[in-house]
Amino acid sequence: MFYGMEYMYVVYEEKSFSKAAKRLFISQPSLSATVKRIEERIGYPVFDRSSKPLKLTECGEKYINAVEKIMSIENQFTNFVNDWGGLQTGKLVLGGSSLFSSWVLPPIMGRFSRKFPLVKIELIEESTGELEELLNSGKIDFLLDNCMLDENIFESSVLKEEHLVLAVPESFKVNNKLKSYQLTVDSIRNGEFLDAKVKPVPLKEFKDQPFIMLKPENDTRKRAMGILEEHNFMPEIIFELDQQMTSYNITYSGMGISFISDTLVSKAPFHNKVIYYKLSGDDSCRNISFYWKKGRYFTRAMKEFLEIAKEIKGK
Repeated sequence: MFYGMEYMYVVYEEKSFSKAAKRLFISQPSLSATVKRIEERIGYPVFDRSSKPLKLTECGEKYINAVEKIMSIENQFTNFVNDWGGLQTGKLVLGGSSLFSSWVLPPIMGRFSRKFPLVKIELIEESTGELEELLNSGKIDFLLDNCMLDENIFESSVLKEEHLVLAVPESFKVNNKLKSYQLTVDSIRNGEFLDAKVKPVPLKEFKDQPFIMLKPENDTRKRAMGILEEHNFMPEIIFELDQQMTSYNITYSGMGISFISDTLVSKAPFHNKVIYYKLSGDDSCRNISFYWKKGRYFTRAMKEFLEIAKEIKGK
């Protein structure tokens, strides 16, 4: 009944016979005929062809769910065999937002590849929500993020601690009376700004300024709102974005204030038209962690990658 399930799954992912055929490098009529034979063997249609893009029937949803479980079992067994082979082959799939994919994961990936050159590494860059779904379905091995995922579903290992800072366009006049609170980039990069002697900026000074926020489901947004609520004001939000790097770049353009991490300041190119300030409160501090699906087979490749990550610690 599950012979040819790989073809069925590609059609499900692409939601189109023509797109799936191109991806599989076969003709559309041949793919359609294969799918039809599988559906006849099942006894019920898997795809609702009356809708565009293609949708699953009720039976199709159960079929795809079963296929994903079979694929997960096959992957776990393949990983087990690869471990026995001393990492002479295999694959490791990582997931991260644009910040972590661009600046934190690459040096860890580079060292791992030099040590285990025959293990293929894949990197998927998506939003946290998308990556969480991929991790839960077994399509990625590790997710690196600064959010908190459900501990009943996922296990984690802390890579490092990070802190939020306030990024303000240099052109904003409010900076003129806050010079004693301003941070240097070096103090952020070497961690000196965390010293108790360095005072957090009084946020009430920014009450009338425009803010750039990430979308409500994002951990940075939730923490930013928590910090602002402690200071009893709601910001004027001019943009709601998906990625922290985008908000940082818009702050650099002079349009509004953003909450960014010291990780971003440390890793990304220096923006000389941005002023930085220390923030107070528990919400300004969080962990960057690797997450993986609870109960899954923890491969040797995963173990080795995590060990290398701890050695580097995102530096």
